[in-house]
Amino acid sequence: MTILSLYTSSLRKHPRITNSLLTGFLFGSGDIIAQFINPTEGKYDPHRTLRAVIYGSAIFSFVGDKWYRILSKIKFPGPPLSNPKLNSIRTGVLKTGIDQLGFAPIGIPLYYSIMSILENKSIDGIGEKLEKNWLPTLQVNWMVWPIFQIFNLSLVPVQHQLLCVNVVSIFWNTYLSMRNSQKGVHLPVHSPPVPE
Repeated sequence: MTILSLYTSSLRKHPRITNSLLTGFLFGSGDIIAQFINPTEGKYDPHRTLRAVIYGSAIFSFVGDKWYRILSKIKFPGPPLSNPKLNSIRTGVLKTGIDQLGFAPIGIPLYYSIMSILENKSIDGIGEKLEKNWLPTLQVNWMVWPIFQIFNLSLVPVQHQLLCVNVVSIFWNTYLSMRNSQKGVHLPVHSPPVPE
């Protein structure tokens, strides 16, 4: 039995548990890679990896699965083209646009907010992290994901779309983990300084 057939069988029998375990594993893998590329204070932090696993398993696996089920129901409006592959591609482009303009701007702050909560940050700390990271991460997201998502949402069966995203996102998760672990720059309270 191949790994893909084992995964497909497990997904059929236990979809939520399978997605949860796999997504948690892949988010954790991204964090481990990030820590080896750019170690925090020169050593491996297992708590940081655990937070990534918790986010992947308990949050993103369920949100991502639900989102891909919603995307799977979207069809290109109007009459179909005579070429089924072109129909699939134009529907994939539509779904990618909805994904990148609808989900990405919300999914990115969700990640940083949940990770900040797991890091025990204050409301102000969460706000600072979002202010520092949201737009730069979204811009990088738009450079990385659209081409892949057109392929994924056009040609990959819906039950394997989240798996494809998760495998490719080992690299994305590495980037997110590295960005999330950057220490914030404290800005002065008054800019320009207020005279005494």
